[in-house]
Amino acid sequence: MTEREAEIIGLIRKEVKPALGCTEPIAVALAVAKATEILEEKCGGNGGARKIGADFTIRAEVSGNILKNGMGVGIPGTGMVGLHIAAALGAVCGRSSYGLEVLHDLDEASIASAKRMVADKAVTVALAETDHKLYVKAIVEGSCGHCASAVIEDDHDNIVETCFDEKVLSGGCTNRETLCDDTRSTLDYHLTVEEIYRFATTVDYDDISFILESRTLNLALAQEGLRGNYGLNVGHAISSDGNREVFGDDFLSYAMSLTAAASDARMAGCTLPAMSNSGSGNQGITVTMPVIAYSLRYGTDDIRLARALVLSHLIAIHIKGYLGKLSALCGCVIASTGAACGLVYLRGGSFEQICWAIKNMIGNITGMVCDGAKVGCAMKVASGVSSALQSAVLAREGTCVSEHDGIIEKCIEKTIRNLGRIGSVGMQNTDNMILDIMVCK
Repeated sequence: MTEREAEIIGLIRKEVKPALGCTEPIAVALAVAKATEILEEKCGGNGGARKIGADFTIRAEVSGNILKNGMGVGIPGTGMVGLHIAAALGAVCGRSSYGLEVLHDLDEASIASAKRMVADKAVTVALAETDHKLYVKAIVEGSCGHCASAVIEDDHDNIVETCFDEKVLSGGCTNRETLCDDTRSTLDYHLTVEEIYRFATTVDYDDISFILESRTLNLALAQEGLRGNYGLNVGHAISSDGNREVFGDDFLSYAMSLTAAASDARMAGCTLPAMSNSGSGNQGITVTMPVIAYSLRYGTDDIRLARALVLSHLIAIHIKGYLGKLSALCGCVIASTGAACGLVYLRGGSFEQICWAIKNMIGNITGMVCDGAKVGCAMKVASGVSSALQSAVLAREGTCVSEHDGIIEKCIEKTIRNLGRIGSVGMQNTDNMILDIMVCK
């Protein structure tokens, strides 16, 4: 393995990881868990938070995008939505060492305790004054009379500061010991689509075989979504015999159904983890499941599937680098663009055709807004899959949106940067308006 290959693999491991529950409320739970652990350590049996059940209070201060994405999404195992129950669970059963799977130890007793805390109004959530799109500060006060806090910024599991009684204990990379020597942003890796393609198609399979865990986790979610009664049941509706006359039994319907079903389950509070991408479980689902569906339908071997998944994941990571972890642009746009590239590769496409697929996607569904995480996201996911397959097929046919059209440029990197500018800068007023509408309902 070359030094550059190791660097790119490090980026994949940094941005592709299991996540239990929607990552915005999970970030809140993680910050609360860390603050609670500090109280446990400092106060011990004389008032450590978990030693005293619900006899403590929590205040979570969050950025607008965290609030937007946490208001309407199901929290695993609870039958409830929102940041309040997520924060309470973080205190009752959360373990910060689990990262985005902070609620892994969830059980009926902890759910009941957390629900009592919420009912007793022991948890408050407020909008923070911050320029960070992704920001959580959790302040936990115990019966011991002491309080502890933890702050997350920019990445869902990036704890940048911890305090006890307002005295700073540590700052920077508190929860990410294995990544402390790599605080770079995605853009600092200076990736290009050309390098991503070359890496995905030439790197030794043994060095990327770990990516197949994406199939294990996200396929399990999809199968659970088809079996159960989750959210809007988008995946089930697409695959049902009663709707066969509408959707048919082709690969497009199969891919849409599997991908939407995984989103159905996850957004409605299923207790199975998703393999996330760039801090988003739904993005991880959308970037992988159409590719996995193709491999299941047409018998792709593991080596080729792993290369397609690496390509798909890295394209999404690369594009997301220009947008930031949270934005007004729906992550489905970025994730399904990655999936389109993976589909082109599995169908024998070239590097040039992969670039065409990206341009086709950006020329098609750019502008889809994020109006918060919720069960309705499964519909957007299904739309993204449809666009991905359409873009991939057109690219394989030699069709590409012209550089004279809209925001498309001759250079693929300029085209991606244009998308990033629109999503991160151009849609800022849209983001503010969406939040205003949501909090005033």
